[in-house]
Amino acid sequence: MTEKTIYLSPSKLNLFLNCPLCFWLSEVEKVHRPEGISSTLPRGMDLLIKKYFDKYRALGKLPPEIEGKVRGKLINESILKKWRTTHKYSEPFYYNERLDAVLFGGLDECLVDDEYYIPTDYKTYGFELKENSHSFHQLQLDAYTLMLQANGYKHLNLAYLIYYIPQEIKENGVIKFKVEVVEVKTNPENAKMIFESAINLLRGPKPKSHSECEYCSWTNEFFKH
Repeated sequence: MTEKTIYLSPSKLNLFLNCPLCFWLSEVEKVHRPEGISSTLPRGMDLLIKKYFDKYRALGKLPPEIEGKVRGKLINESILKKWRTTHKYSEPFYYNERLDAVLFGGLDECLVDDEYYIPTDYKTYGFELKENSHSFHQLQLDAYTLMLQANGYKHLNLAYLIYYIPQEIKENGVIKFKVEVVEVKTNPENAKMIFESAINLLRGPKPKSHSECEYCSWTNEFFKH
């Protein structure tokens, strides 16, 4: 890796797919999309779920609501602690030497089935799942599989999404959640292809605005006047 190495995360690749211009401006010109008001509840839930899984990890067990719905066991705490780090120099990552570019990102969770590693992520979801709900996270899971593969970890082209869906509020602030596990087939080559396209875009000229991007549309209208 060099001083000119480009570092991207799965979320940056999603931005690239959403709007190449917004992605280019963010990475090259450091002009980022404006951020609106966002809820802290999903982040808070994510931390609580991590602590909950870590409690069962220490016991050498799976949380009872996913028992029998997933393969393998929870990964060792010492490994996961490193993998949860989102620093660009932390393992696992994928380095493309030809493009001098790195794909990196922290894994919230991972299961191990014999010698195979299964990337896993938890999601707090406000509504009942639809057939394609997992598609919004496909690239993220493809990228995790690619990173594991690049670091020599065997995988099954398989990942899990664990959804926590609120169902009912009871007395004393107790909320009942329904937990659904979705098995997702992953394709690391798809993540690799998108990653390479994103890097090539960054090393090229400024792209045109995206016709369906609300940020680009707003900017174009603003500068007309």
